[in-house]
Amino acid sequence: MHSGKFVLAQLLNRIHPQQFQRCVARYGGDYKVRRFSCWDQFLCLAFAQLTYRESLRDIEACLRSRRPQLYHLGLRGEVSRATLADANEARDWRIYADLAHGLIQQARQLYAHDDLGVALAETAYALDATTIDLCLSLFPWARFRRTKAAIKMHTLLDLRGSIPTTVCVTEGRTHEVNWLDQLAFESNAIYIMDRGYLDFRRLYAIEQSQAFFVIRAKQRLQYCRLHSHPVTTVTGLRSDQIISLSGFYSAKSYPDKLRRVRFYDAEQRRALVFLTNHFGLPALTVAHLYCLRWRVELFFKWIKQHLRIKAFYGTSPNAVRTQLWVAVCVYVLVAIVRKQLKTNASLFTILQILSVSAFDKTPLPQLLANAELQTLPDDSHNQLLLFN
Repeated sequence: MHSGKFVLAQLLNRIHPQQFQRCVARYGGDYKVRRFSCWDQFLCLAFAQLTYRESLRDIEACLRSRRPQLYHLGLRGEVSRATLADANEARDWRIYADLAHGLIQQARQLYAHDDLGVALAETAYALDATTIDLCLSLFPWARFRRTKAAIKMHTLLDLRGSIPTTVCVTEGRTHEVNWLDQLAFESNAIYIMDRGYLDFRRLYAIEQSQAFFVIRAKQRLQYCRLHSHPVTTVTGLRSDQIISLSGFYSAKSYPDKLRRVRFYDAEQRRALVFLTNHFGLPALTVAHLYCLRWRVELFFKWIKQHLRIKAFYGTSPNAVRTQLWVAVCVYVLVAIVRKQLKTNASLFTILQILSVSAFDKTPLPQLLANAELQTLPDDSHNQLLLFN
């Protein structure tokens, strides 16, 4: 007799059925589909992400070995690598992109009051992109260089909770700064970027959207100092200036004033210069905000190491984007579970527990609580101390 839900089913229960069906209906994902629905496809790919499956054959072998349990897991269709490959090729990847955006909104509400590490009332975002290398012979549509293929994953990360709010997948040749043209900037939000995004015309678009930015300046920036504020050099600050751009094209692209903050990083032994249009923040807060940009690099490192986004189950653009968006869905689901269950376990720990417990029937709160108890230090001294 079946009793209880599998751990994988408990995780996917965070997705409301109507929420998923709206995404499917929007793009006709289940049109004339009788056996292997979009939900079956998503469940197979989510299982593959959680349990680190290497290929379609690997997914098929693992799920078929659990054939009597698949119905209770929610999988109604017959698992076949050919059927799954066809679904990855034909089902619109935007189904899973819309699903991910719905989950992202849910996660952002849960993490809205998390401590940012900096006294800040505004919402802070970090922008960056990572390159995912591909084989040119298998992915000719993603040509990057003469003998290499690649895609870029552009991400806008909410620094409260490290939740990716917007993700865009482009060819590897697309420059990062072009993505700024597609973003809808949120009023009063702060966007933190590396100097690869330094384009004064696009930065002025952020200013006109009544949003703020913090970005590293390039070394040969031409500017005119209008005013200097006193700084405390003990904190690492070297200068806090109000400037105007003096270069012909830069001044034409950004006619307003800017703030230039110079900070010396004692650990790395280098001076960093930041530009911002936020004149109300303390200068040290500007420097600390830029340090938080590193979280988007950690996000890229995390998903590359712990999710399947470097080896793909299909070679078409639709299959690649589908797999990437399912990976984002899994990441956000794990983040939602972590906050809802109020556990101190890291995302890595939760993912590892889920990967070996997908077909267990232990309730998720108990499963994560048991893991936390096992990691607590043992204070018992029944064993003799060898070196005392």
